[in-house]
Amino acid sequence: MTHSEILSKVDHTLLSQTATWEEIKAICDDAVKYHTASVCIPPAFVEQAKQYTGDSMSVCTVIGFPNGYHTMPVKMYETQDALKKGADEIDMVIHVGALKEKNYDYILKEISELKKICGSNILKVIVETCLLTQEEKIKMCKLVTQSGADYIKTSTGFSTAGATFEDVALFAAHIGPNVRIKAAGGISSFDDGEKFLALGASRLGTSRLVKLALPCRNSNE
Repeated sequence: MTHSEILSKVDHTLLSQTATWEEIKAICDDAVKYHTASVCIPPAFVEQAKQYTGDSMSVCTVIGFPNGYHTMPVKMYETQDALKKGADEIDMVIHVGALKEKNYDYILKEISELKKICGSNILKVIVETCLLTQEEKIKMCKLVTQSGADYIKTSTGFSTAGATFEDVALFAAHIGPNVRIKAAGGISSFDDGEKFLALGASRLGTSRLVKLALPCRNSNE
């Protein structure tokens, strides 16, 4: 797989607390230049970013980020507001505590409600794998499949660890045919990106691969 093919699967991401508009604008420029799948940015910058990029780049934003324990109405409002401001894709964080309590009805309802709001817009469900048991990861595969969401996503990148090859392979074995996989957190090389894709991921959440892209572009890879 060429570097360009891998970059086409990347959600080029900047979610740091100190992010400024100049930095967001720069990653938008990089995303357009290297033909990434989207830019993934904080909600506060969605409107500016969409006005800046127009139809040249999909804008993704995060909901309930990074801890997931916002109330359901708050996540619903965040989603509505982001879409109104031009977001094309939504990455939501589940209420991990509810999962730990086995309150599966709540988890399913929350994801389903956000998918109703998203409609044809892509919804990715961040489950924060580093905080989950194997049983909980498998259960989330089933709940995301049942909810109608488009993706299950490994991580926020703000907890104790990011994506692992083992978790992506586990997801691939347990999700339904309507669900795709986004690996995110700690992806720092094209080799790792290619392996995640080979294991079943369709998207990669990272900022690092674009930073590595200039040599491959100069060599026409």
